[in-house]
Amino acid sequence: MVYTPIPTVVPVSPFDAAADSQTLRAAMKGFGTNEEEIINILTTRSNAQRQQIKSKYETEFGRDLIDDLKSELGGKFEDVIIGLMTPLVEYLCQHLHDAMAGMGTDEDTLTEILCTKSNEEMHAIVKAYENKYGRPLAEQMCSETSGHYRRLLTLIVTGVRDAAGTVDPGRAKEAAAELYAAGEAKLGTDEEVFNRIMAHSSFDQLSLVFEEYKELSGQTIEQAIKHEMDDELHDAMMALVECVQSPAAYFANRLYKAMDGMGTDDTTLIRIVVSRSEIDLGSIKDEFERIYNRTLSSAITTETDGDYKCALIALLNGA
Repeated sequence: MVYTPIPTVVPVSPFDAAADSQTLRAAMKGFGTNEEEIINILTTRSNAQRQQIKSKYETEFGRDLIDDLKSELGGKFEDVIIGLMTPLVEYLCQHLHDAMAGMGTDEDTLTEILCTKSNEEMHAIVKAYENKYGRPLAEQMCSETSGHYRRLLTLIVTGVRDAAGTVDPGRAKEAAAELYAAGEAKLGTDEEVFNRIMAHSSFDQLSLVFEEYKELSGQTIEQAIKHEMDDELHDAMMALVECVQSPAAYFANRLYKAMDGMGTDDTTLIRIVVSRSEIDLGSIKDEFERIYNRTLSSAITTETDGDYKCALIALLNGA
């Protein structure tokens, strides 16, 4: 089944960066802030259009739009708006950096960002990361992770995956047999074989490998991973499998977990809504409802409030 991503945010037309920058300046000038105007403009423009607004704002007023927004807004609402104003690749780099900063490592975030990307997207992230932080992503990641999980992420980050669309049915049969021999057919698991195949094959190729695996073993690849792996490696492998089969379902599950139980993982909630809005947030919304029998909109409304809620719902309802 071909995955057709449905975005919720698309470029607005007609578009007038000068008019938008005037409206934003007026919304932040004087006493009080007109948050509604800020939401109306920034959630309905593409990221490329927001960059044009930022540039026009600086020309017109000699001020930095992001600095002005930061001084007027606060809390989670500010996080959403500044996220929208940041070029996507740079935004993901910030989240990768935060996931590895300080004590401990947020493996779930590393897995979500790194295991869901094509080779082309990965190259862009690697380049932007080193430019921004002066240190190669692979090097920092190696110091923050360990074992087979580290090996898998290193392979992904170094960009060994075949280009999108690369398929070889004969090779898929061989790879399925290799996975079977490395897992269910032996005592213990040869994680290196799993890592190599999962990190090198294009997502289209992996889809064929998983079909062949089921044909060969009578089990799904998910069942095999469940039996053979645990902890971060298990989660990363499952993320790869889910993204091959349905990226929208993967992100829908991530959103559900971010809002399930006591408290909300706002960072994950914001990151997914902001970063997927121009890619497939419409598809994620549909999958969320299909899997959990409730709308994503109602889940977010329950978990958030105020301008923060309004901004997320605006991105969700989008185009």
